[in-house]
Formats: sequence, C-alpha cells, structure tokens
Amino acid sequence: GSGRIEANASARPRPRGRRKTNRFCVGRVNLRDCGFAAAFTMTVSSPAKLNLFLAITGRRPDGFHELVSVVAPVNWGDTLTVVARPERPEAFTLECDDAAVPVDETNLVVKAAQAFRAATGWAGGAHFTLEKRIPIGAGLGGGSSNAAAALVALNRLAVEPLTRAALTEIAARVGSDCALFLHGGPVVMRGRGEIVEPLPERAAARLRGRRVLMFKPAFAIATAWAYRQLADSAPASYLPGELAEARLRAWIGDERATAEDLLLNTMEPPAFRKFPALPVLLEQLRNEFGLAVRMSGSGSACFALLREETPVDDVAAKIRETWG
Repeated sequence: GSGRIEANASARPRPRGRRKTNRFCVGRVNLRDCGFAAAFTMTVSSPAKLNLFLAITGRRPDGFHELVSVVAPVNWGDTLTVVARPERPEAFTLECDDAAVPVDETNLVVKAAQAFRAATGWAGGAHFTLEKRIPIGAGLGGGSSNAAAALVALNRLAVEPLTRAALTEIAARVGSDCALFLHGGPVVMRGRGEIVEPLPERAAARLRGRRVLMFKPAFAIATAWAYRQLADSAPASYLPGELAEARLRAWIGDERATAEDLLLNTMEPPAFRKFPALPVLLEQLRNEFGLAVRMSGSGSACFALLREETPVDDVAAKIRETWG
C-alpha cells in the first residue's frame, strides 16, 4: 500500500499482515474524547500524540526532568478493547497483536488497571486486547495513551466511581505523559509532565484540524537514553524555564501566529548527533516541499505539518527514498 492512513483510520479494523519498519500516517489534531461501546465490552481509541513545542528546562533532584510542552493528540493510534470478566475477579490480562509489546505487569495498561483497583477497591477483572499501530520507541506516547485508555474504560465498567480529576491524578502516577490523554485536545504540560492544562481555546483553534504526516525510521530511540544525553551536556542542553514560558506566551498571545510558528524540540540535538539520517531527511523535506517538520518527543518518529496542496504521495516517496 501507499503507507498512508486517512484521518478516520483508527475507527476501522486493522488489516493483518507483515509489519513495515517505516510507518506513515496522515491525521488531524483531535479535540474529541473517545467513544464507548456496550456495558461489559467496550472498545476505546488510544491516540498518538505530537509534541508541537517541547522545551526541556532542567533536571530535578529526583532525577526527572522539568519541561514545558504543547502536546496534541491526533485521530490516529491504537485500539484497546476491554472485556469485563466477573468470573475471574482480581485478574487483569492483556494480549497484543505486536509481539514486541510486553503483556505482563510491566505494561502500562496492566499498571493502570492495578492503580485503578488500588484507588477504588474495584474487585472486578478484565481482559484487554490491544491493537497496536503506534510504534515503540517513537516519541508518540503509545504506552501512555494505552494506560489512559485503560483507566477511562475501567472507570466506565465500574460505573464511574472516579471523577475526571481523580482519574487524572492516577494517570500522572502511572506515567509522566498519561494524564494529557484524558483531556482530549491540545494541552500545555509542565513539571515532569504531570501538570496538565488545556491550551487556551483561541490558541487551540489554530491547531484544530491541521493535517500531519507522521513517519518513523527503522530504529527506535530509548527515552531514558535521550534524557541521559541532555543531563550529560547540562546546562547547555536545557532551555531556561523563563525563556520557554516567554516563547510560549508570545505564541499564545499572537493570534496571527500559526502552528508552524509554534514548533520547537530541544531534544533534537542529541538524537540528531547519533542518528544523522533524521536531520538529513528533515532538511530535505524543508527544502524540497517547504514543510515545517520536527521530531516528536524523544524520537525517533518525526512529523510534518501539511498544507491542503501538499503532495503527500511525493513526500512519502522522498521519505522512503532517503530512509530506505
């Protein structure tokens, strides 16, 4: 196939077959919450995310890094089906169509389920089936999104014992990026990622509906490795918090500023030094197609903001030609 996925592809069954190491998908910034199915079996979307603005501002005494980031979910990603299992109370089980994904207690879906039980005392069991589209080690938030989807689904199955605020608190404990997926739209993250607030509506409107092309090389980048590189190069590798906040305030306050004007990722330099294929391709896409391109999060996935007239097939062909 062409390697493109249309904006509503997450609602379709995933075709089975051989996996490809280079992934392409076209989506739009999504401002909607997930829908839910029937009472004892439900299927929820688990979207990928893009860091449109990411500034790592320093390292905390506990070893985590401080950041300021604008993050948007897209309407493409994984699908999580949850089946309540009253005949197996206390049991949470997981299966996944990607053999590279662990299905034991190290998976964030299972951790989220255990955290939900600890917070609510819910004695039910559940079986999770994860259809995986978001690649591992890509910086697209797949694991965190899966955990948030599990929390939302379990809360519905348990007849909503927790408020959205309580779910958000649990999600933040499960993983740094998990809470952002409970907002259903562009957010500003601070702290280690656990402090999340919606992007002001007038600013979010500049992002709503923008088409993006996401693409990943054959290699992954471990998040822990990426943060170690920043720590080893400190303080030059960090953008001071006051500068990051000032840049973000200026973009929010300027109603003429576009999504392209927002783009920033201070995690790119160490990734680009180790993996020169990333900057080589991004520069080609800028020069040949005039695209605004960035790496998402800690990588290795990258994205391009598309205009309506962008020749997406030609862009995808250039990516394949450069990365193989």
